[in-house]
Amino acid sequence: MKPSALPLLLLCAGLLSSCATTQPPPAPTAAAARVPDGLHPNPKTPGQPWIRVDNQKQSLTLFDGTGREMRHYIVSTAKNGLGEKAGSLQTPRGWHRVCDKIGEAAGENTIIYRRAVTPWQYSPALHAEYPDKDWILTRILWLCGMEPGRNQGGDVDSYDRAIYIHGAGSHVPWGKPSSRGCVRMKSPDVIELFRLVPLGTDVLIEETTG
Repeated sequence: MKPSALPLLLLCAGLLSSCATTQPPPAPTAAAARVPDGLHPNPKTPGQPWIRVDNQKQSLTLFDGTGREMRHYIVSTAKNGLGEKAGSLQTPRGWHRVCDKIGEAAGENTIIYRRAVTPWQYSPALHAEYPDKDWILTRILWLCGMEPGRNQGGDVDSYDRAIYIHGAGSHVPWGKPSSRGCVRMKSPDVIELFRLVPLGTDVLIEETTG
């Protein structure tokens, strides 16, 4: 072999070696389905309506099965902040479900006591007489936790703690935490929500939506 041919042979061998060891590019994967702007589909049960309670914004939003916003309300969550422990008087976080609905035929501002609809009516004057009373009015959507160890079971069970979305009186400082653990709503708002939401609806209570 002529000396001048040696570099050329080495170059060809190097190119062949490189081609043999180079991995082919990965096959393109299907692009993830893009959620249209403004839609917030249910991340827990896709295709189903759901409720999001934003503790920081003190709001409750109902979305339909496509993630379209149906209703948006100002609420009031726990004065003691967020937490799951029994006796904490805090609003529990995480995924819940509407497990019971109470008060379907009750009039606006009807007092519900120990989950029984009473003949009594709330009024600002009645609240002034009993200012420390935690008035539960008009409708109850009773929540049960869906996350074992966080808001379901033991001393963190939201259902056992009687955590509700419920109506409350005009004395409530809407948009500010003030409850003893429940999610308070204005009576007309909770009547509407009660009508729109079936049993089993997913509810996410979170600190913030960012």
